[in-house]
Amino acid sequence: MVVLPILWTVMLAFRPLSLLNLATSGLFGTDFTLDNFRTVLTASGFGGSLLTTLVYSVLGTGSAIVLGLIAALAVRRTFPGRTFVRAAMLLPYVAPVVAATFVWRTMLDPQFGIINHWGTRLLGWDEPIAFLTQQSNPISLLGVEFSLPTALLSVIAFEAWRSFPFAFLFLTARLQAVPATLEEAARVDGATPLQRFRYVLLPQLLPTIAVLSILRFIWTFNSFDDIYLLTGGGAGTEVVSVRVFNYLTATGNIGLASAQALVLAAILAVLVGIYLKRFAPQEEKT
Repeated sequence: MVVLPILWTVMLAFRPLSLLNLATSGLFGTDFTLDNFRTVLTASGFGGSLLTTLVYSVLGTGSAIVLGLIAALAVRRTFPGRTFVRAAMLLPYVAPVVAATFVWRTMLDPQFGIINHWGTRLLGWDEPIAFLTQQSNPISLLGVEFSLPTALLSVIAFEAWRSFPFAFLFLTARLQAVPATLEEAARVDGATPLQRFRYVLLPQLLPTIAVLSILRFIWTFNSFDDIYLLTGGGAGTEVVSVRVFNYLTATGNIGLASAQALVLAAILAVLVGIYLKRFAPQEEKT
């Protein structure tokens, strides 16, 4: 059951098939070709969607891990209500993605969203910002004008918010395993809180952060539902997974969609190989 869909996708990728002639073409044929891959790799939007996917994956992964680290450090010490706070931090990760994206779409709406309401009333924005439908927004900072990819940064922010609890769980567990004597010795030697983090805690956390980075990058690179539900892949947010879906639904070309899916799978296979070669042996030793 696992191998059959993969083999079926591979066969479709090498044939010029659409949804209209799929039923009449038969399971096997003699019309195998590389044209689908040639079309996918030379299409005008492929490079842009791949770059968008890389930017989305790198920034989304990095932001989620940084937020998870900050959250883990913030609730490390015992305080009243810590259990409730820890549980509340898991809500973005366990909430249904449909509900989460609906809340964010409502918050970022240019007409009645709370973010634009605060921005125009309190922050002095000249006009509301269409966070999810505006591809770029001109910004002037210290006399320098540049454009920010508004929609892309918005979906990256959503990815970081939704994924940081995963990093929070891993980093919290690792922090609890750090011997208290290490920090106590550094404190006695006169180390500041920043120095204790830099020279005591961070080296203990780096292996966990490395594993998190690989896993979260793979999952973010393969993400579809978050972006599709927020922007539909428009306004400069079309990642490779959304492009695969659009190939199938907009053109009905199942051969091109399958070829694009295999290209995505090949990239992910490289990342999985890096993870297995670099980190799996360490996990077996521990």
